[in-house]
Amino acid sequence: MKIPSDAIIPDDKLNRYLLVPREQDDKSKFLAKAGFTADNPEQLKLAIRQLADQVEAIEDRNNQYGIFYRVEGQLTGVNNSNLSVITIWLNRKVDDKFQFITLKPKKE
Repeated sequence: MKIPSDAIIPDDKLNRYLLVPREQDDKSKFLAKAGFTADNPEQLKLAIRQLADQVEAIEDRNNQYGIFYRVEGQLTGVNNSNLSVITIWLNRKVDDKFQFITLKPKKE
């Protein structure tokens, strides 16, 4: 199954988490390798959406919030380099909408 095109990718998830340097669980340095920075969050959102459009989502687990899905593949960067990533999505039980939860480097 594919993540629906109307899935929510919260701006705060990009601007206040993924693209912000952190002491623990920092993903900004990883994303910067492909040219994604706090100056271009829309480019990251577009790349996440493109990955979700191209790759099948695999059901991962479920809990009281809904069903979690995993989409693994290559995130194409602003500088045309690729990052191997795993994205996590939630099909929310409360309203049946899909929402982007997080992204992490895929360990090869």
